[in-house]
Amino acid sequence: MKYGLFLGCNAPAIRPDLERAMRLTMPELGVELVEMEGYACCPGYGTFPASDEIASLAVSGRNLAIAEERGVDVLVECGSCYSVLRHAAHNLRHDEEKAKKTNELLAIDNKKFSGTSQVRHMIDVLYHEVGTEKIAQSIKHRLDGIEIVVQYPCHTLFPSDVMGFDDPRNPHKLGELVEAMGAKVPRFSREYQCCGGAGGFAARSKKEATAFAKKKFDAIKAETNAEAIVVSCITCLMFMNNIQTDFGEGWETIPVLDYNQLLALCMGFDPKQVCSIGETLKVPAEPREKFIEKITKAAVPG
Repeated sequence: MKYGLFLGCNAPAIRPDLERAMRLTMPELGVELVEMEGYACCPGYGTFPASDEIASLAVSGRNLAIAEERGVDVLVECGSCYSVLRHAAHNLRHDEEKAKKTNELLAIDNKKFSGTSQVRHMIDVLYHEVGTEKIAQSIKHRLDGIEIVVQYPCHTLFPSDVMGFDDPRNPHKLGELVEAMGAKVPRFSREYQCCGGAGGFAARSKKEATAFAKKKFDAIKAETNAEAIVVSCITCLMFMNNIQTDFGEGWETIPVLDYNQLLALCMGFDPKQVCSIGETLKVPAEPREKFIEKITKAAVPG
């Protein structure tokens, strides 16, 4: 299996530990990551998509054209990147006028969008192409007895006819992938609530976003015994970690990890390489370090 790895902006710039986790875990599972040299921002919501649709489609279309030149589908971790690129591909395939204008711009860079490459999310590929059985066989440390809640990236679910990621009303793929490593994934009342960081909500309305996120975290603590939150979107990862510093004194931090980071830890990779983010993490390190230590000392499959 070959996929063009679309890293987006935040992973290489802010969370290189997540990039390393993806680059280490996927080849172990038989997924070859092809470099998409020359790619640009997806571009994110709140930038071109909000002001110039054709310019936005041209940037997205160029990214997709790079994958087409390499003969691969695009592999994405970020929920926003996934949504933007899926929407762009859908629009360009179904609107001849937009495709014509977009390709006129792409021609300046000697590129053309043809629609031959699909956009796949990391979780979708792990679930359908790799499978839970292979993941269970790949790990060195099982998560038996550990409760972990999951956060589904909201941009990947709607509109479902375009995203094609999971059942939008009852998503299950991420939870099943966590369960494949032995963890228990409890349900709770605010399971499908947005993290609060999407679409610039937190940047424009910090007080409201903090209160919104706090309701979700309170539900996790009241209704589960979760020791960590596992996400599949870098926006969720960064926001759900850092927003906890605004919950006030006495708040006990819940570690937040991306699925590939958890997978890397269970595979036995160096935590300092795949789950150590230094100055970019604002929350106390102790809860995260304790959780990581628990994983690294967990039982090895017989």
